[in-house]
Amino acid sequence: MKKYAAIDIGTNSMRLLLAGIENGKIVKRQKYINTTRIGSSVDKDRKISEEGIVRNIHALNKFAQQAKEYGAEKTLAMATSAVRDAKNGSEFIKRAYEESGVDIKIISGEEEASLGYKGVVAGLKNSSSIVVIDIGGGSTELILGEGSKLKEAKSLNIGAVRMTERHITTNPVSLSECNKLEEAIKEEVMGGLGQVSNTINTNYNLIGIGGTITTLASLHQELEPYDPQKVHNYKLTFKKIIHLKEKLLKLKVEEIKKLKGIHPKRADIILAGITILSVVMENLGLEQITVSEYDNLEGLVYEKTD
Repeated sequence: MKKYAAIDIGTNSMRLLLAGIENGKIVKRQKYINTTRIGSSVDKDRKISEEGIVRNIHALNKFAQQAKEYGAEKTLAMATSAVRDAKNGSEFIKRAYEESGVDIKIISGEEEASLGYKGVVAGLKNSSSIVVIDIGGGSTELILGEGSKLKEAKSLNIGAVRMTERHITTNPVSLSECNKLEEAIKEEVMGGLGQVSNTINTNYNLIGIGGTITTLASLHQELEPYDPQKVHNYKLTFKKIIHLKEKLLKLKVEEIKKLKGIHPKRADIILAGITILSVVMENLGLEQITVSEYDNLEGLVYEKTD
């Protein structure tokens, strides 16, 4: 069995996958997460703060050490929305390599979508007509495919951190701010999906990846602690998602942190995330989403071991 490590430096969190590969398939997988929020203020200032750089390099060093202790023969690393948007993204990559020895690749929204699709397909028993939604901190990817073949991908500049920073100032979130948030998301979705929304019909199965969607599955089941086995392939209807949204809208961030099933550091951005999901589902006319624990990290490993 060959051992690999994959690191994803997202806008909200840094994640590590330790995976064993046998006969071209992942046979063992462990995931770890650190909410490092490298994208904090990137949308406004167009740069990663010095604190954000230091915080993320510190987390990267820890993950690199875990990979070494695991015995990974290769450590793969990618950075997504926040780093690719930041003017000093290349400076972060350079410093991170000098201090950790990890070579990070900044990937485009299209590459992110492709890796997400590849990872999702690996975790499905049957994959006919599917549409994958990946809600990140800085961007949201929408990917259409048939079986293992990716047909079309769109990357939208709406993410849970980005939209929270732009539109939310009240606690609990006021109804007027919630409405403005929803309208801003609708504008991006309607303008960005174009032909995609005309292609999708009720024969498509909607699959969700990313922290927002796995958190919603955990919240709905009131999981404590988080259980990836109960999250993977969990189904959420549009009605259940709206019910969760209405519940969260009434609560302060401090109260959301206490709910079973949510990581406390995601409490302040979950409302923006669930709003993105509800708007996309409504726009596409899809009534149910299946949650996947397999995502772009698994996709990255499979791509590099093909």
